Amino acid sequence: MGDSERKKRGRKPKVSTAIQPPDPISADTIDDDDDAEVFSVSNVEIISPVVTTPISNNNHHQQATHRGRGRPRKRSKLSPENPPPPVINGDVGPTVPVESMPRVVPAMDAVVKVFCVHTEPNFSLPWQRKRQYSSSSSGFVIGGRRVLTNAHSVEHFTQVKLKKRGSDTKYLATVLAIGTECDIALLTVNDDEFWEGVSPVEFGGLPALQDAVTVVGYPIGGDTISVTSGVVSRIEILSYVHGSTELLGLQIDAAINSGNSGGPAFNDKGICVGIAFQSLKHEDVENIGYVIPTPVITHFIRDYENSGAYTGFPYLGIEWQKMENPDLRMAMGMKPDQKGVRIRRIDPTAPEAEVLKPSDIILSFDGVDIANDGTVPFRHGERIGFSYLISQKYTGDNATVKVLRNSESMSFDIKLSTHRRLVPPHVKGRPPSYYIVAGFVFTTVSVPYLRSEYGKDYEYEAPVKILDKLMHSMPQSPDEQLVVVSQVLVADINIGYEELVNTQVLAMNGKPVKNLKSLANMVENCDDEFLKFELEYEQIVVLRTKTAKEATVEILSTHCIPSAMSEDLKP
Repeated sequence: MGDSERKKRGRKPKVSTAIQPPDPISADTIDDDDDAEVFSVSNVEIISPVVTTPISNNNHHQQATHRGRGRPRKRSKLSPENPPPPVINGDVGPTVPVESMPRVVPAMDAVVKVFCVHTEPNFSLPWQRKRQYSSSSSGFVIGGRRVLTNAHSVEHFTQVKLKKRGSDTKYLATVLAIGTECDIALLTVNDDEFWEGVSPVEFGGLPALQDAVTVVGYPIGGDTISVTSGVVSRIEILSYVHGSTELLGLQIDAAINSGNSGGPAFNDKGICVGIAFQSLKHEDVENIGYVIPTPVITHFIRDYENSGAYTGFPYLGIEWQKMENPDLRMAMGMKPDQKGVRIRRIDPTAPEAEVLKPSDIILSFDGVDIANDGTVPFRHGERIGFSYLISQKYTGDNATVKVLRNSESMSFDIKLSTHRRLVPPHVKGRPPSYYIVAGFVFTTVSVPYLRSEYGKDYEYEAPVKILDKLMHSMPQSPDEQLVVVSQVLVADINIGYEELVNTQVLAMNGKPVKNLKSLANMVENCDDEFLKFELEYEQIVVLRTKTAKEATVEILSTHCIPSAMSEDLKP
């Protein structure tokens, strides 16, 4: 039989007249949904509380139109061992019997949803506040009828309410303490009904690398609880964005989104090992989130229990330099077996300024030797910045510091205190201070003020001299403030001064201005004919004293300003 006469095996192909299905839809051909919300930042940011808004979801549509390649899968034959899935309201139900489904972890019942109404200060018009807005975030119940969440979740709060999992009731909450540096807040609820059937979570120790973690909370995209899993990928000193501080933190690869703020992170045994609080948003990274570890949480709770209020984390008021260069170590008189860091500057307001001096070499802190790069032993195979040792202390505690001065070793007992900056990173819930005379609005500079004036990129947009003081200046006295002319409310008396904006005030009638209260006192008690304000860049403002005080009353009435000075400046 020839090849031409040989018949091919198999069935003859059938010619189908049906319409062929469309080609599979690729990711490149799917248009973006205009209603979808997009969140993108360029660096580490706090996980912002969110306002629940309807979000469109195209996943169902994509799954319905997208077809896989190849033959369709054969359906298994039905049998008593393989019964058909139940049909409930037209939808196919679960194939797993109810008795064999996994049980809910009890710790998840301790996770609550936090609803907060915020009323932020208006730094541009410091005599009033901004329009209130609402947000939602996460929290969890701990011992002592208390709830933990993030500080930025209840910042500038007017009202806070909590809702338990599976409940339809919101309970009014009381804010007990807010730790701005560690981004933790402590709440409680007076209603006994809220605590019924809720078991507090248990805290565990610091996890190890590659330990499994599960983040639980109420992120954006729904009203029910959400669970994401990952592992611990890094343990180090992190920059806390909200607190503008550096404390111990965990880096995990679990997805953390807006609304997860304040939610607990559990290990594989259901023990809490931290609080979700910020994430890294960058085009080159994915799923990098940060968790406040239990040592920081424990410090916050004990601080509140010991003092009845949050006092903060102590700070060693110095700036230091690494001693990795061998020539530098030799020039400073260090022996080959000595290691440490060099003190560059000392905060004049810190207690350390009485005993430590610039160019001292810090060899150890509380008996723990410090390496030339500023690290100390942490755990097996790990090192961490020596600021971790300081953060383990409490405000008012004593610490022993060993230094090398002129090739001689010396030890000092230092009382630790909190860090005070010339430009504070927070106003801690207080309204901004202001003083008005002749239309000149004087106020103090803080990080929230700069963010209000110049946006989130204030580090690039604000005046250079103010940024220099923000980054490098230290207060010379405990009550020193950076006073500026915020704006000028235009009137006949201040013609020619209208363009003054955010300019520092150095002196008034030849007397240095240390803070806003001293400036207000000098103006109110001035008997000279003129008020002469000396500003930066050699600018001066001169006003007739009597005319300026008379014009102030009219300007306050025109702009509906209740008082010429804030309550904290009044005698």
